[in-house]
Amino acid sequence: MAEQQITTVDELVRLIGVPLPRVANKVRSTLHELDRQWLAASPFCLVATADETGACDVSPKGDPPGQLWYVFNETTIALAERPGNRRADGYKNVLVNPHVGLIFLIPGRGETLRINGRARLVSDAPFFDDMIVKGHRPILALVVEIEEIFHHCAKAFLRSQLWRPETWLDPVPSRPVIAKTLDAQDQTLEELTAYYGDQYSNKLY
Repeated sequence: MAEQQITTVDELVRLIGVPLPRVANKVRSTLHELDRQWLAASPFCLVATADETGACDVSPKGDPPGQLWYVFNETTIALAERPGNRRADGYKNVLVNPHVGLIFLIPGRGETLRINGRARLVSDAPFFDDMIVKGHRPILALVVEIEEIFHHCAKAFLRSQLWRPETWLDPVPSRPVIAKTLDAQDQTLEELTAYYGDQYSNKLY
């Protein structure tokens, strides 16, 4: 069978259907107290960005619950940046295209909290003192002006069984093996195993 491409919104709607009114109308522009509770419990966020050409990037962010984010008011939040690989792909995108999409997860919960908005980078501010982890202030913060916020249903997590340990399969080689194969051919497997061992976890902040 030849590929059948969808090229119009009408074709897409005919295929997937129309959302229920409560789903279509659930998008809000301000934080509710329940959103604040979700953010306070979330230790992990995915940040989606795009550059001026539309080329996309998604970057994971993680911290202990309550330390990943900072709420200014009902329309503004900030995400902390910690030491990483220094690529800064998403942050470079924000400098030329401020539109971002965020998904906040709580381990074990199938639903997610989604926030879309416009972002800016801040290198220092008084609120950094409220985002200190293990004595370390954030390197920078991504401040997001909220344009859309809503809770997303659990169907993807139920289908993937993401939070069910009995379904977890991991046939993929270890991180040291992947690094040796793809990124660091000049280092020995022993050196990479040591690098990704205890010392790696000790350099999170």
